[in-house]
Amino acid sequence: MKKLMGILLVIAGTGTVAMAQGDYKNAIGMRVAPESYYDLFTVSYKTFAGDAGAFELNAGIGSRGYNYHDNAYHPFSLSASGTYQHHFETKLAGFKWFVGGGLTVYQAFSGSKNYRGFGFGFYPTGGVDYKFPLIPLNLSADYRPTILVTRPDNYDSFHATNFGISARYVIGR
Repeated sequence: MKKLMGILLVIAGTGTVAMAQGDYKNAIGMRVAPESYYDLFTVSYKTFAGDAGAFELNAGIGSRGYNYHDNAYHPFSLSASGTYQHHFETKLAGFKWFVGGGLTVYQAFSGSKNYRGFGFGFYPTGGVDYKFPLIPLNLSADYRPTILVTRPDNYDSFHATNFGISARYVIGR
């Protein structure tokens, strides 16, 4: 009976340690959004303000190519965004899901006036977040359907295909 209790305590202790290792305070890395024209590749910094609330900041580049009457336009964009995420625990250690929202700004540069200019928008967001228990790596996937309040002339006012994947190095607990 003592051996059984000892084994159960070790298993319970291991599970508690694994749960504690799933939490993190800060992480930095990259976010890739293959279908996004203003934030295709961004540097991503995420910090938790409490147990459930986190802020994610992104700064990066984007590009969108057009071919109109054999004239190719390839706007290049610089962007920045800020997101608030509220995380919810799951039964899986290190795995959370989140909802929230944010703002984005970008500047598109192009040889055509229809594809260059300033963009500003907002978005709801939702996704999943996983912190590996034994290594300082965080992965997340999110969806950010963006409503653009202002944008270059030939850009859509609703950007529905902003799916992203992030990989970040955990720098604090």
